[in-house]
Amino acid sequence: MRIFGYILLIGIGLASALDSIYTESIHSGNTPQDLVQWDQHSLIIRGERIMLFSGEFHPFRLPVPGLWLDIFQKIKAAGFTGVSFYTDWGLLEGNPGQVITDGVWSLEEFFAAAKEAGVYLIARPGPYINAETSAGGIPGWVLRTKGRIRSMSEDYLNKTKDYISTLGKIIANAQITEGGPVILVQPENEYTTWPGVTDFPSDMNREYMAYIERQFRAAGIVVPFMDNDNEIRGYFAPGTGLGEVDVYGIDSYPMRYNCSDPYAWPTYRFSYNWQETHQMQSPRTPFAIAEFQGGSGEGWGGVNQEECAILVNEEAERVVYKNNYAFHAAIFNIYMTYGGTNWGNLGYHGGDTSYDYGAAITEDRQVWREKYSELKLQANFFKASPAYLTAKSGPSINGSYSAPDSISVTPVKGTDTDTNFYVVRHGNFTSLKDTPYKLTVSTTLGNVTIPQIRGSLKLNGRDSKIHVTDYDIGGVTLLYSSAEIFTSVKGPASPRVLVLYGGEGETHEVSFPLGLYKPVLIEGPELIIKKHEPMWILHWDVTTARRIVRIGDLQIHLVWRNEAYNLWVLELPADSPIGNFTSMAKNHVLVKGGYLMRSATIMGTKLDLIGDINATTTIEVISAPTTIESVSFNGLTLPVSKTNIGSSTFTVEYTAPSINIPSISRLKWKYIDSLPEIHPGFNVTLFKTLTHIESNNLRNLSTPTSLYAMDYGYHTGSFIYRGHFIANGQENSAWFNISGGDGYAHSIWLNQTFLGSWVGEANIQNNAYNVAFAKELGEGTPYVFTVLIDHMGYDEEAPGTDSIKFPRGILNFNMSGHSQHNIKWKMTGNFGGEQYADLTRGPLNEGSMYAERQGYHLPSPPDEGWDSANPIYDGIERAGVGFFTASFDLHIPTGWDVPLSFVFNASNHRSIDGYSTNSNYRCQLFVNGYQFGKYVNNLGPQTSFPVPEGILNYSGKNYLALTLWALDSNGARVNGFDLVPNNFIFSGYQRPKLSPIPEWQQRRGAY
Repeated sequence: MRIFGYILLIGIGLASALDSIYTESIHSGNTPQDLVQWDQHSLIIRGERIMLFSGEFHPFRLPVPGLWLDIFQKIKAAGFTGVSFYTDWGLLEGNPGQVITDGVWSLEEFFAAAKEAGVYLIARPGPYINAETSAGGIPGWVLRTKGRIRSMSEDYLNKTKDYISTLGKIIANAQITEGGPVILVQPENEYTTWPGVTDFPSDMNREYMAYIERQFRAAGIVVPFMDNDNEIRGYFAPGTGLGEVDVYGIDSYPMRYNCSDPYAWPTYRFSYNWQETHQMQSPRTPFAIAEFQGGSGEGWGGVNQEECAILVNEEAERVVYKNNYAFHAAIFNIYMTYGGTNWGNLGYHGGDTSYDYGAAITEDRQVWREKYSELKLQANFFKASPAYLTAKSGPSINGSYSAPDSISVTPVKGTDTDTNFYVVRHGNFTSLKDTPYKLTVSTTLGNVTIPQIRGSLKLNGRDSKIHVTDYDIGGVTLLYSSAEIFTSVKGPASPRVLVLYGGEGETHEVSFPLGLYKPVLIEGPELIIKKHEPMWILHWDVTTARRIVRIGDLQIHLVWRNEAYNLWVLELPADSPIGNFTSMAKNHVLVKGGYLMRSATIMGTKLDLIGDINATTTIEVISAPTTIESVSFNGLTLPVSKTNIGSSTFTVEYTAPSINIPSISRLKWKYIDSLPEIHPGFNVTLFKTLTHIESNNLRNLSTPTSLYAMDYGYHTGSFIYRGHFIANGQENSAWFNISGGDGYAHSIWLNQTFLGSWVGEANIQNNAYNVAFAKELGEGTPYVFTVLIDHMGYDEEAPGTDSIKFPRGILNFNMSGHSQHNIKWKMTGNFGGEQYADLTRGPLNEGSMYAERQGYHLPSPPDEGWDSANPIYDGIERAGVGFFTASFDLHIPTGWDVPLSFVFNASNHRSIDGYSTNSNYRCQLFVNGYQFGKYVNNLGPQTSFPVPEGILNYSGKNYLALTLWALDSNGARVNGFDLVPNNFIFSGYQRPKLSPIPEWQQRRGAY
């Protein structure tokens, strides 16, 4: 460790020398384009420097193309300039050679929505993506490859060609060079570690990266390539040789990936030297963080997603994100900003259906979490601070700049301006102390220790500040500010508005040169305004009431942080090609508006605002580039009043609509048995006979023929195995080693006799299970085992290990009195396997259960002759699987966004007719044919399953289906099941069209 530190210091000196060489060097990469350039400071888009403040959003986790604009607008409204997105190979090419790119898998509407919102895109098409997806996005059929995944093995490389050529062309058509939003492409993902490689990638690794890059270039990609180095080793950075990218990026999750104790912060995961490391590894490129923790995931038996939101909450954003800015991060991508849903079994085995991730935007698309508002403060600050983009990070030293030893100060000093940024935090990231401090800063008028008038600044617990000096406000110099800057925008008839904020009770100061007009308080409580040679000083204690001070034509708003949360900086559209994309040359509107402001346009003296409210809201137009005389909100023209500071106000009334949400328990439910395989006479002719005597899998076979489901084309949902044998009278027990992934379950029958279930544990993906026979078997009589296995998804890949290939299904078995050869096995999974039937909903949406194979989970099943039974009041009386279906209507009025969730009341533990509902059972929830929930009653944690509008029909009929798998011998009933509205939002969103919802049709060959 000490040796490495010594080498690091030498490297820093060398890197500093190299940095001076590259100071004036602007790069476009080895591609015929100059719209996206970069140097050691930042990206340069169309000749203008930009901070790429980006949020991660995966279109495949929100299968409603009509809602993608909603997410983009919410990300844009928070001040972001970019979005990073994956595409999932496993969802697009579930059938070898058949790459599906239409319907919910189409990216054209995704690109169009990004452009309309004005958000640049980082495309991350893999082929491997990780992303907590099943097999990390590698299709199941690729897992049968003999060669290593993500290597130069020819059989693996050949399998990537159709996918990369198809997706590459689609992304190429959306590049900025073609008028689209894509400005960066990341080939592969987190391709760093490899067994036995400690210093640098092997030739094979370099060749593989170069091969993937060549494939994308051949498909037409001309924008720069970006890397995502999760080990921060400098792999594939420019100048490293074969496989190098144009812009090197790193990856970090300092808050860990476990939400069970969200208030405990692990200090060992924080970085103290990233800028020095960057200067060693990639001095010619901006410091880029391709992924940084925006939340965390949870899995079976864990805690709910709100705990993940607490783990990476607004305090964490202030501390760890500002630490990144201290390293001069100029490309910063937050993973996730909107998580969405692992619908249709797309997730890996370590996660449940929700991919909310505790992100800034909730799974049901709401923005009420405080962390969203904190991000808005930070992102807008950098939009208003172009000097940051060419500043240079200095050393972070505890006790420097007159601060106490417990406080660390990092200077980020301007190189072509006088502006300096001082990032202040506790030396101990996790400190909860309230620590007073003073700070000596450098200004063009000399060094100043602030606050100058009285008192101290303070860090209250987990907090961090960015103080500025010599900051330009439209030609006016702000000498220093201890209060943080939210934004600076042009005001009506040329005045400019500056918004400064602080925490309640904090003391702050801001100063301006004496040459300006005398500051005058025009609104709010008194504050100290003092002429202190050679500057004017404003000194105040932050309260909930705002103060407004005028200095000439500069209007300064001094607000409480929570007041700043209600402010929105809306970019006005510009001429093509800028349009809605961010540019310093654009005009803005500053609005105080409550829940959400999406966009603004001005025609003459009329301002049209689009936004959302969830309560009666008075909206104030604080600043606009022209005089505003009339205003409309979501198309509704409203009367405007003028204030004494020149702003315009109007009120939008709110009354929640009266909406009839159906009672799910009272619907007319129909029922059929969905495990007829355990009944006499069931025909398994069309089940696959398991005859492969060899497997490419790294796990050597323990059975005479392979029983690995992947070897027979089954990769999702569930499996049913049938083991046939003739009894010899010596049988009394059997055991099975079964694999289904973390939290999986299985049930076993011998003929019609239930032998038992493994009900699942959180971190066990396979185990040996013993069953005993209650009575002697009849000699010479045929018997059959039926084994139902839940498939929770494949694991993700560690490069070079092929752990991703660990099989699902029966790994091994034995029975007393028999050799393994005496039992002949058949199996089934989803209907058609890799040649799956439902191209609309994708290759992972269905499993092996009878109702799924028949397609009865799709709308309008042929249920006329089925029994009437309710999953809540009737359930099923013994171990097995029941299938329940019902329909209901929704009529949500236009203009209202009403997020809905299906909720299993697992925490109630109530009884119905004396029947204990605290039992072991699992449910799959299908809504209009889309599987939007896997509920595990005995493990949890997830009980609430949001289903988006567009999957739910908000203006008509909906079809609901449940599989109820009882793992106990006495059956199960669903412990409460409701459709619950999560909010009533008067919204300016564009109501989405329904996603494709093909109805049930007889499936040829269904069994």
